[in-house]
Amino acid sequence: MSEAPAAPPAVSADPARGPGIDLLLKPPQPRAGRRLLAARVGAMCAVELQKLRHDRTELYTRAVQPALWLLIFGQTFTRIRAIPTGGIPYVDYLAPGIIAQSAMFIAIFYGIQIIWERDAGTLDKLLVTPTPRSALITGKAFAAGVKSLVQAVVVLLIAALLGVALTWNPLKLLAVAAIVVLGSAFFSCLSMTIAGIVLSRDRLMGFGQAITMPLFFGSNALYPVSVMPGWLQAVSKANPLSYEVDALRGLLLGTPHHLASDFAVLCVAAALGVTAASALLGRLAR
Repeated sequence: MSEAPAAPPAVSADPARGPGIDLLLKPPQPRAGRRLLAARVGAMCAVELQKLRHDRTELYTRAVQPALWLLIFGQTFTRIRAIPTGGIPYVDYLAPGIIAQSAMFIAIFYGIQIIWERDAGTLDKLLVTPTPRSALITGKAFAAGVKSLVQAVVVLLIAALLGVALTWNPLKLLAVAAIVVLGSAFFSCLSMTIAGIVLSRDRLMGFGQAITMPLFFGSNALYPVSVMPGWLQAVSKANPLSYEVDALRGLLLGTPHHLASDFAVLCVAAALGVTAASALLGRLAR
C-alpha cells in the first residue's frame, strides 16, 4: 500500500503579509486635534451641502431678487444719477452690494434649519457624538457660505450681461469668494445665535425680518457712507456688511478700499459668531 502524501510544510504568514494587512492587526493612529477638528468641520459642511443637492429650488427662487435689484433699481438710478458713486455707473457701484445682500439673505435665516433639526431629533443625535459644538456650528456656517457663493456667481453673471465692468482676475475672484464665505459665516452664526435665544421658528422669522433690512440699508451697499447722516454712519461702521461690501467693491471694481482691515473685521466677526452660536447650541436640545 502506498504511503499517504506528506502534508505540506506550514509556512508562516508573516513573510507573505501584504503592506495593507497591518491595518487589520493594529488600529490606525488617531488624528491630531487640529486635523480631527478640520475633518469634522468638513464632514458637517458636506452633510449640509447634500441637502442642497437634493433640492435646488431655493437657489432658483433666491436668484430672482438680486436680478430685480440690478435690472430695476440699478438701471433706474443709473439714469437719475442722484447718488454720488465716484464717476462709475450706479449699476456697477450696486453690483457688489447686491452680492453681499443676497449672501446675507441666505445666511440670516439659517437658524430655522437648526430648529427643524431640533424638532426632528437630529440635533440631539449630533450633540451626543464626539464632534465639538464649535465644529458643528462652523460646518453649518461654511455650508451657508458655499450656498452664498452660488448666489454670488448668479449676480456676477447678471452683472456681466448688463455690461458691468467687473474684474475677472482669478486671484481677485478667489479673494471675493473668501470674503463672501466669511460674511455668510457671520450672518448664519448670528441667525443660529438668535435661534438659541428664541427657540422658536416663528420668533426667529420675526427677528430675521426685523434685522435684515436695517442691516442692508444701514450699510454702504446702496450708497456711500459719506451721504449718510451722522448716526447712520456710526451704525454703518459697526455693521459687518459694510466691510464685506467695501472689500467686494475694491476687488471687483478697483475702487479705494481697505482690504486688510475689511478681511480682519470679517474674520473676527465670524469667530465671535461661531463662539456665540456654539455656547447657545445646548439650549436648543433641552
